[in-house]
Amino acid sequence: MSDDQRSKVSFIGLEGAYSHLACTEAQPDLSPLPCGTFEEACAALGDGRAVRAMIPIENNQVGRVADIHQLLPEADLSIVGEHFQTIEHRLLGVKGARVEDLESVHSHVQALAQCHHYLRKLGVRDVVEADTAGAAEAVAQRGEVQHAAIGSDLAGKIFGLEVLADKIADSAHNTTRFIVLARQRVTPHPSDGPVITTILFKVRSVPAALYKALGGFATNGVNLTKLESYLLGDRFTVAQFYADLVGHPDDPRVQLALEELRFFSDWLHVLGTYPAHSFRGLHDS
Repeated sequence: MSDDQRSKVSFIGLEGAYSHLACTEAQPDLSPLPCGTFEEACAALGDGRAVRAMIPIENNQVGRVADIHQLLPEADLSIVGEHFQTIEHRLLGVKGARVEDLESVHSHVQALAQCHHYLRKLGVRDVVEADTAGAAEAVAQRGEVQHAAIGSDLAGKIFGLEVLADKIADSAHNTTRFIVLARQRVTPHPSDGPVITTILFKVRSVPAALYKALGGFATNGVNLTKLESYLLGDRFTVAQFYADLVGHPDDPRVQLALEELRFFSDWLHVLGTYPAHSFRGLHDS
């Protein structure tokens, strides 16, 4: 079956971006569909051009990739999976380029941050591009030996660039977590294995509301693996919280924890329940 005949998974960036690699690893039966923005990737789900969307959410070196948590409820999509992608940055240049002659290095702001110490040693200028594959394309189009890009090996091959240096990230274990989105919620059966449930909520504006809202997770033995706050509006007084918890909504312990959370919340929205990726090590526990 040709790529044109296969169902598609949308991603943000050009072919060769790390999101493209994540699609090929996590959704090998789907054909990758490049999109310019988060909104475009979600729109592809809405109009039927794609059945899944692969969206980067956080990196273990530099934290949050994008503030998509505020956009997810508006997109009316559900999280149906997650993927942890190993990021192996390469320094890519045109034929004949040498590391010692470089003046500028182009890439996505996250990739530049992940290679901060390496770039400082080179003494080059950072140039922010829309994504890593776009940076490789820009360097290839320039055709100048003074310019290089940080990107994947796949991006280098697509745009005809040579690898000037390999594994240049400041951390040897550079990993980005992706979430997989779909129009329809797909909830695993409780017996299918470890799952993650992702929620958004706002607490009431009363003293110790957050402390009390989260107390149910502690008393019921439910593990929160992620908790972040996001300010809403322009008054710095109302926060929205994003949380990942280990457990299924049908689990009585999770039900009790969510009931207590609802009591102290103005609003609670479940973004999805989905299989925990093997990277978490929960399958061995």
